[in-house]
Parts: sequence; structure tokens; C-alpha cells
Amino acid sequence: MTVIHSARLVTDAQVTENAWVQMTDAVVTATGIGDDWRRAAPDDDVVDAAGAWLTPGFIDIHGHGGGAAAYDDGREAVATAVAVHRAHGTTRSVLSLVTASVADLAQRAAMIAELTASDPLILGSHLEGPFLDVGHKGAHTADLLVAPTRDDIETLLSAADGSLRQITLAPELDGGLDAVRAFSDAGVRVAVGHTDADYETTLAAFDAGATLLTHAFNAMNGIHHRAPGPVIAALGRDDVTLEVINDGTHVHADVVRMLFGEAPGRIALITDAMAAAGAADGAYTLGGLDVTVRDGVARLDDGSETGGSIAGSTLLLDEALRRAVTDVRLPIEQAVDAVTGAPARALGLTELGSLRPGFAADAVLLSSEFDVLGVWADGNRLR
Repeated sequence: MTVIHSARLVTDAQVTENAWVQMTDAVVTATGIGDDWRRAAPDDDVVDAAGAWLTPGFIDIHGHGGGAAAYDDGREAVATAVAVHRAHGTTRSVLSLVTASVADLAQRAAMIAELTASDPLILGSHLEGPFLDVGHKGAHTADLLVAPTRDDIETLLSAADGSLRQITLAPELDGGLDAVRAFSDAGVRVAVGHTDADYETTLAAFDAGATLLTHAFNAMNGIHHRAPGPVIAALGRDDVTLEVINDGTHVHADVVRMLFGEAPGRIALITDAMAAAGAADGAYTLGGLDVTVRDGVARLDDGSETGGSIAGSTLLLDEALRRAVTDVRLPIEQAVDAVTGAPARALGLTELGSLRPGFAADAVLLSSEFDVLGVWADGNRLR
């Protein structure tokens, strides 16, 4: 049993002063205000928050690596990368894979399926590709992008063995809407992304079962007053969650603020982190493509001094939260929901994203400047 007391608790879109939370084994078992915690707390596992913020554990539904390691590169690389993110408050992670051949993706998804079965903090895999639009490929290898087929869909679903949480695809491809239906029917959350889809095609994808928009505004058509595009289509659907990379580079802070205003409770902050997250600037690879990171911004190498397309991010979720409050100017409870409750709801994870009794014992203690002071996941202290 662990009791964290004297905290500013932020959960379920509310702030509670002088709060306490009791975690027994892997579950939150009680909460309260004031000194009531003394009646049940064990003497050897009591944490005085001393007025720090206490939030549910962060959930990253879209990230590719960290600590100079990528999720595509095997078990040791996964262990290295998730350790970096866990130290920064991410208690549950969906492991995103970049475009590769269907055979290679199937092999990697099978590896993640095994990890998911043994580690409750790994939620499963996310396939970002290979069913993407070449014209909006971003940091994906063009030669490996293909239209979806029934055989490829079955291969990927079989390899993942029920652990495929999300797939990003372009619905305008041949067979794209059929793929949305097939993955959705299999229980996979389908995201529209890396796409040339217009407003109408995006709505058709949502009608077919898609419920996510991959990193809103990036790798898709923007908003035009006569061609509203995917973002407006997503904003108009109460059943759709919009991913946002809030690193100050991918989307302007005022545009992020607009999204939160238009879709309250439906914005999930993600990292889209590549291997350089939590690591030094320098040369990296992403999905076989050369990437250079300068001042924390990753770009494809194209021979120019400034580099080419943005290639993922070096973001960690504690920084995304900090920026949401300081740069985007969101209330703390709205910002916290975007890294806890909203991603949990997006994937239907009903036991995560809250510190109410009965929810998973995942918690993060943060200073007033949003530096991570402590991390608990599945009832165990990680930091």
C-alpha cells in the first residue's frame, strides 16, 4: 500500500487541494482530503507531496522511441526507450512502428505482442504505415507505401494477436475505406493520417469506423475556407479524438489552443517521439531514413542547411504538459486530461486515466514548474 498526501490532485477535469490518494497493489483504493489518510496509511510507504501536483499517469498513444533507441529495433531498444519516457511520467505506452514491408511490420508487431503480454505498461502497437499517401509521407520511405489489401490486413492482425491498438492510414487509397472497416471490426482504433483526403473523404472514413486523427495538421491538408479538410471534419465529430504534437514546432500554440476550444475532452497530446527524445542532438535514422536533430528538432536530411521535413519529435509528455499550461495557456485540469483521460478514452481503456478508486495505480507527482518528482505505475514506484 502507498499513500500520497498533501497534494494538489488533478484528475477527471478537477483540482482538489490538500488531497490524498491510496494505492493498494495495482489499484487506487481510496481518496480523500486533509488528514484522513492517517487512519489507513502504512508507516513505511507514505509520501508527503508537500503541495505538489498529483496527476494520473501519462499515456502516450503515439511514440516511436527515445534514449537513442527506436521501437522498431527489438526488445532491448524498446526497454531503453520506454525507460526514458517512464522517467518523464509516461506510465503506459503504445509502441508506434514506422513504415516497413508488411512482412517486417508483422514480425515487429509480433514482438510487441509478446512484450504486451508480459509488461502491463506496454499497451500494444501502433502501425503508422504502410497504408499512407506518398504525397504526405513525412518521414516514411516512399517505396514501401502501398494500398491496403485483405491479405496484408489479415497478416498484420494475425501477427499482432490482439495487441494492435491503433493504425494510421490514408482512407483515399484504393481499398482504404474497406481497410478502415476491417481494422475497426477487429477492435483496432483507426486513425486518419498521412493523407490527401478531403473533408468528405475524411467524414466517410469516420462513418466507416475511424475514431482518431493522427497528429492534427501535420501530414494532411490544412484548413481552407472552401476546402475545410480533415481537421475540420474531425472537429465536427464528437466520436473522434485529435492527436496533437505540442512541442512548439509542429503546431503553433494558438492553433493548439483553438483545437482545445473546439473539441474539449477530445485532444490527446502525443510525443510522436523518435529515438532522439531524451538524447543528444546529432545524426539518427528513422525507418531507414537519415535524420539530423538540431536544437531538439528532427528533420530529414535533404542536403540543405536547415534540413527537410520534420521527422517525428524529441518531445516527452511532461514537456508537452508544461507547454500546454505555459505556452498554450490552458487550465491545468484541461492540460492534464490531454495526457491522461483523453488518450485513455481514445483507446477505450476504461481502467486508465483517472485517480478515482478502482482505476489503475498510475500516478505522477509534479513540481509547480511541472518537473517530475515521482512516478508510480501499476502500483510500483518507478522514480
